[in-house]
Amino acid sequence: MTRQVNCGGVLIGGGAPVSIQSMTNVDTRDTDRLVRQIDELADAGCEIVRCAVPDMTAAESFGRARKRVKVPLVADIHFDYRLAIAAIENGADKIRINPGNIGSLDRVKAVVEAARSRNIPIRVGVNSGSLEKDLIEKYGGVTAEALAVSGANMLRIIQDMDYDQLVVSIKSSNVKMNYEAHMKLRELTDCPMHIGITESGTPRNGELKSAVGIGALLLAGIGDTMRVSLTDDPVREVLFAKRILETVGMRQKAIEIVSCPTCGRTEIDLIGLANEAERRLEAVAQKRSLAGMRPLKVAVMGCAVNGPGESREADYGIAGGKGEGLVFSHGEIIEKTTEDRLIDRLIEIIEQEY
Repeated sequence: MTRQVNCGGVLIGGGAPVSIQSMTNVDTRDTDRLVRQIDELADAGCEIVRCAVPDMTAAESFGRARKRVKVPLVADIHFDYRLAIAAIENGADKIRINPGNIGSLDRVKAVVEAARSRNIPIRVGVNSGSLEKDLIEKYGGVTAEALAVSGANMLRIIQDMDYDQLVVSIKSSNVKMNYEAHMKLRELTDCPMHIGITESGTPRNGELKSAVGIGALLLAGIGDTMRVSLTDDPVREVLFAKRILETVGMRQKAIEIVSCPTCGRTEIDLIGLANEAERRLEAVAQKRSLAGMRPLKVAVMGCAVNGPGESREADYGIAGGKGEGLVFSHGEIIEKTTEDRLIDRLIEIIEQEY
C-alpha cells in the first residue's frame, strides 16, 4: 500500500478511494472564467482541479480563484521555480513540478521549503515528452525504465531534503510503455501515484487509450488519483474517468445497463432500443446519484437465451418481440405493453421509487 498525503482535504494513497482530477483549459489569468470552469468540473464530480500557472499574473489570479472555490487546486509549474513558490503563497493545495525542466537542485530545494511551510504535497510529474536528456542518452531513448528512474530519482532528491509529502506521476502516450513504466516504478517507491495517459488525443482515440491504459493499471492495484487527458472540454474527462472507475468496480454505478449483443433470434430493433435506454437513463442515473439512492441494474433483452437469467439478476428490465414488450423486475413480469412504449414505461416505473 502506498503512503498517504492530504490535498486540500482529499486524501491520496494509503487505501483512500481513487480520486478524479482534471485540468482547466481557460486562461488562468481570467479569474472569472477560471472560477466558472472549476465550478463546472466540481459539479461534474471532479475532486481535484489543476491549473496552469505560466506567469506571475496567473499565480495571482490562481490565488483569487482559490478563495472562491471549494475544490482543492493544484498549480501546474514548468520551467520557473519562482512560480511554484508564488502559487504556494497564493493558497495552492498541491504543486506539480516536472523534473525535466524545473532546474537545479537549489531551485528544487526552494520549492520544497515553500511547500513545507504550508505542509502541502508536491507532485513529481514526469512526461515522456520532457524526459531529462541524460536519461534519454543513458537508456537509448524514451523507455519505460527511463520514465520510472526519472520519477524515482526526483522523489529521492526531495526525500533527502527531509520532505515526504509527495505524489508521483510518470505518463506516456504509449499505453504499453506507460503500463511497464508503472510496474517498474512500483518496485522503487511507496509514494502515491497519479495515473493517466498523456496526450491521448481527441475523445474517440483518447477515451479508448485511457480506458485501456488507466483500467489496466487500476486492475493491477496501481493508482491513487487519476486524470483522463482529452483534447476536449475537461468536463468530459471527469465523466469518462467516473465510467472507468465504475467499470473496474472501484465506484458503484447509479444504473448499470446490461444488454445482449443481438443475433439471428432477435425480433426487435434491440440495438436502437438499448441505445435509447442508455441515453434516457443517464438523466435518471444522475438524479439517483445526487439523491443517494441505491444503485440499479437494468436489463435490455431481446431473446430467450440470456434473457431469463439476466432478468432474474436485474432490478428492472425490458424485453420485446413481434411488436410486444414486457417490463419486468427480478424475473417477474410487471406489465405488457407495445414495443414503442417499453422505455417510457421502464422510466416511469423506476421513477416511482423517488
